[in-house]
Amino acid sequence: MSTSNLSRRKFLGATGTIAAGAMLLNPIESLASNMKAGAKQKLAMVGTGHRGTSFWGQNIVARYSNETEFVGLCDINPGRLAFAKEFMGVSCPVFTDFEEMVRTTKPDTVIVTTVDATHHQFIIKALEMGCNVITEKPLTTDEDKCRAILEAEKKTGRKVIVGFNYRWGIQFTKLKELLAAKLVGKITSVDFHWYLNTFHGADYFRRWHGERKYSGTLLLHKATHHFDLLNWWIDSDPVEVFAYGKLEHYGRNHEFRGLNCRNCAYTDKCKFYWDIRKDERLYKLYAENEKYDGYLRDNCLWRNNIDIYDKMAVQIRYANDVQVSYSLTTYSPYEGWRIAFNGMDGRIDSWEGIPWRSKEKVNQAELHSKEMSQGVKETDEEYDEIMVSDNFGSYELVKVPRVKAGHGGGDVRLQDKIFKDPSMPDPYKHSAGTRDGAMSIMIGIAARKSIEEGRAVKISELTDIPLMAVRP
Repeated sequence: MSTSNLSRRKFLGATGTIAAGAMLLNPIESLASNMKAGAKQKLAMVGTGHRGTSFWGQNIVARYSNETEFVGLCDINPGRLAFAKEFMGVSCPVFTDFEEMVRTTKPDTVIVTTVDATHHQFIIKALEMGCNVITEKPLTTDEDKCRAILEAEKKTGRKVIVGFNYRWGIQFTKLKELLAAKLVGKITSVDFHWYLNTFHGADYFRRWHGERKYSGTLLLHKATHHFDLLNWWIDSDPVEVFAYGKLEHYGRNHEFRGLNCRNCAYTDKCKFYWDIRKDERLYKLYAENEKYDGYLRDNCLWRNNIDIYDKMAVQIRYANDVQVSYSLTTYSPYEGWRIAFNGMDGRIDSWEGIPWRSKEKVNQAELHSKEMSQGVKETDEEYDEIMVSDNFGSYELVKVPRVKAGHGGGDVRLQDKIFKDPSMPDPYKHSAGTRDGAMSIMIGIAARKSIEEGRAVKISELTDIPLMAVRP
């Protein structure tokens, strides 16, 4: 499955002729077209961690049992497999060998929720074995793996859907609608800043995400969400990236460290101490199954092998000349974001989670669990805000009903489109395929390369996908 010897010249021959229009086809509708009318979609999943067993597992079983059925689960850890089967409430067989699972169960669609750096292995093999694929973001972690995925999709004729759930959120969709209406004229620049708090942000450094060989850094694992939103809002392709990044808070930047939180002599001194034993599900899923693969879910934030950035600042230039200033902070006192679209005739501002903008007092440690929860609740009493301002004084405050779960309501809307009604109207092009996945990770890969080499990086150095000033 290695792609390290895939030369640029060979790739040019393989993918240089991919039609831009073909890559922009709606991947969800293309996937659905292969299904027999009335037939349940047979699903198999590889990677039975927290995200897989909940959002792509238990949630699908609970909501779409009339449209889908799980025929197989695969993981390298047999203990997690046993827990996943019980937690999801399925009776399908389980496997530690991926190809055996696909051969035996013959799924229509494979859901990939493994460690980011291995996504390409399972995406490519599933395509080659005749399956369509739904993959968690990011699509993959470097340009060579991305090229191999695009070639496999082209060669096999099967489709890959990338799970960009943020696009489907109510507030983000309203921003897309306002931008499409051109209320502030031509957009010239964007300021986008994302803040992870000392609970959620720190948690990335406890897990496998803290090592770039697994996650590609948070410029890939986390920021791919944000880069995809930017690409979707701006509706153009990125062409050049310059970035700064550094590890200066977590990892080696501390005077003490332990094996993990459960086995540490500094629990009374460490403000980041987290007791996994208080989370029954995570304890059963991970801690009780460490004996199989040695993975520590409550690993030490200060371990020396953490080698990703904990602060990042990225400048992006788009083919339509829009300029973006983006930043990601992983140790903020609060969880939230701010964005501003600067136009020729005005400005659109929006935000979420900024404490002084809200009367609601929120336990920061509970924010992420609320966001990941699938119990969608909308209320007219609470709302998020979008400010649309004219350059000469007038403004309008747009109130968006607040959704307290499922990535701003995006989770259920994404899955409804995939599993319940693939042909539902999609006027704002929410559905994301491999081109969207590639364009989002290209920004992260270019940013990582820029930090490492101290220079601006052109997207054309990384991919031969034709870059468009205006996407059709």
